[in-house]
Amino acid sequence: MKNKLFVVSALCAATFFSAQIDLRNTRFGITGGGTYSRVSNAHNPSGPIYSGFGGVLALIPVDNNDQFYIQPGIEYLGAGETGKDKDLKGAVGYDAVYANNYISVPLYFKGYFSEAESEFFGLAGPKFNFLINQNVKNAPLRYTEEGDPETGINGKAASFNFGVGLGIGFSYKRMLEVTGRYDIGLTNTYKGLMNEQTNDPNVSKKKSEQVLSVGLSYIFQ
Repeated sequence: MKNKLFVVSALCAATFFSAQIDLRNTRFGITGGGTYSRVSNAHNPSGPIYSGFGGVLALIPVDNNDQFYIQPGIEYLGAGETGKDKDLKGAVGYDAVYANNYISVPLYFKGYFSEAESEFFGLAGPKFNFLINQNVKNAPLRYTEEGDPETGINGKAASFNFGVGLGIGFSYKRMLEVTGRYDIGLTNTYKGLMNEQTNDPNVSKKKSEQVLSVGLSYIFQ
């Protein structure tokens, strides 16, 4: 994983240093929308959680044609999972909620498909998620070695989550933009779950948090 982080960081640095960054023409904006999130190989049963995101962004030109940009941002991001597996209704843990709330720092490279004012665009880049808190509800009881019941988070979320985001959207006059994004975590969201005593064959696999989102952004002139 350290090698992956090094490679992605090196690519980001190379992009910055090779680009013709024009900070004087930086524009700022606000963004927000809804999220659909799951965590692979985590709790069993496992289902999606619906939440949202919101924050601010900057649009920094990297060419003279109003077509390519670097778009950093700071967002609140709601993610995680629930126990709502449609195939396991009524199972122990079906009503559980594992809500992970982050301060997310995306760093996208953004390209419009042409120089037109109203145009489609694509974006891609790393995301750095810092856990604010983890809200757990209705988690199944765990038991001590002596057989006494205890309530537990059943997997503490990692304080830092690194991932990669991809997206596509449409811009109206380079001011009002709608964007669909897919973020996949490259780090282990629930490392503690790998030590759980369970018959689940996925317990030893990495717990990757994945987020689909649709949002609206307004970029000030």
